[in-house]
Amino acid sequence: MPKPSKPASRKATPTQGRANLARLRRVPDAEIGRTSPAELRTIPDNFWQEARVVTPVAKQAISIRLDTDVIDWFRATGPKYQTRINAVLRSYVDQVAESPKPMRKRRAV
Repeated sequence: MPKPSKPASRKATPTQGRANLARLRRVPDAEIGRTSPAELRTIPDNFWQEARVVTPVAKQAISIRLDTDVIDWFRATGPKYQTRINAVLRSYVDQVAESPKPMRKRRAV
């Protein structure tokens, strides 16, 4: 029995995940501002000045025990709550790694 062929109406090239950069470059700033979500309209001009590129790293699946209220809070923030938990932990690790280590006092002998 031959394989059924794909419907003729399907495009051979993907349509999702590919931006038409030439068209986007022609969109005026006023139009971008008008169609932006409300929370993005008030971002100050210097918002991205200290931004840094974060290269994704490989993830490792683990089992971790967290307080129920912590999990509930993150879940209430919507999908990808585990990614947000990881971002909070990453921020903590980066902050602790950058801070100078406290000097240890020597004990008198």
